[in-house]
Amino acid sequence: MSNPVRFNNVAGQLGEMALGVVLNLDGKKKQEGSVQPLVDLTKADMARVNEMILSRAGSDVEMIPEVANHLISSGGKRLRPMMTLAAARMFGYEGDGHVRLATAVEFMHTATLLHDDVVDESDLRRGKSTARMIWGNQASVLVGDFLLGQAFKMMVDVGSLDALDVLATSASVIAEGEVMQLAAAKNMETTEDEYLAVIKAKTAALFSAAGEVGPIIAGAQRSDRAALRDYGLNLGLAFQLVDDALDYGGSAADLGKNTGDDFREGKITLPVILSYRRGTDDERAFWKHAIEDGASDDASLEKAIGLMTKHGAIADTVQRARHFGEIARDALAPLKATPQKDALIEVIDFCISRVN
Repeated sequence: MSNPVRFNNVAGQLGEMALGVVLNLDGKKKQEGSVQPLVDLTKADMARVNEMILSRAGSDVEMIPEVANHLISSGGKRLRPMMTLAAARMFGYEGDGHVRLATAVEFMHTATLLHDDVVDESDLRRGKSTARMIWGNQASVLVGDFLLGQAFKMMVDVGSLDALDVLATSASVIAEGEVMQLAAAKNMETTEDEYLAVIKAKTAALFSAAGEVGPIIAGAQRSDRAALRDYGLNLGLAFQLVDDALDYGGSAADLGKNTGDDFREGKITLPVILSYRRGTDDERAFWKHAIEDGASDDASLEKAIGLMTKHGAIADTVQRARHFGEIARDALAPLKATPQKDALIEVIDFCISRVN
């Protein structure tokens, strides 16, 4: 399992995707990023992953493939399995175990989405009705459990206890993150570091594991494992923070869900935390009423965005994302130059460039 991330003084410090250009806070253009190099490098392996996804999502119980394929076929970046494939090839791996591990990673991710939508009572995912809206909460939870079971079977098939340990640990950490978020639901006194701990567990842990199992199966050095683990962890943090910012300034197409869903669901995210902390007494009263009491209509959402703009909460959330993106970039710096390394670095810029 990865070493804990230190959050001391953090406040001081992804198919073909559309590209974007970000403006830094000083007004300079940030380099465009793309997942296309990663897509190109992993194309043949991803074809095998996609075949395995379809095969392993099958069941004689008719509802299971229906629910699973509803989400699997709705798109998504499949960034995590591509990371696993690239990270294995980066160190000269020539077997096929990385395909099973990449499929397991994608199944774990899909299972967490099915479970998340139930916990969050979400009605839209990747621009489509969530599985819970079609088949109900019980089916969504149980099919998520089925996919987790299939993921662990594939891990066992690979025969690497180290890879199994990393992915099994990440599954536990993800669940802990969900419970942490549930326990802190609608609590406006949540601190920035407490929130970062939640997303480190909920989101970044699987990015980290997806990166680390590649060098594990390739028999790479522990320092190489650490590099990909830290890259994935910090990329995951950056990715989630960009999502947080997009919820208040993006579009449904950018997010794969309705803009403002976090606000309507009373989720405490970093833009909310920063705006609340920097607000006047009256503004804090608004946030408590909106988040804790559920007064989250369209007019309240508009006011929330206005307060975030006033206090620089969205811009500073993006700046935090850039901070973690730079840590991810630094993690790869000691590794020898390879096409896979270059592609993974491009993913960092793509992640940030989703904010236009």
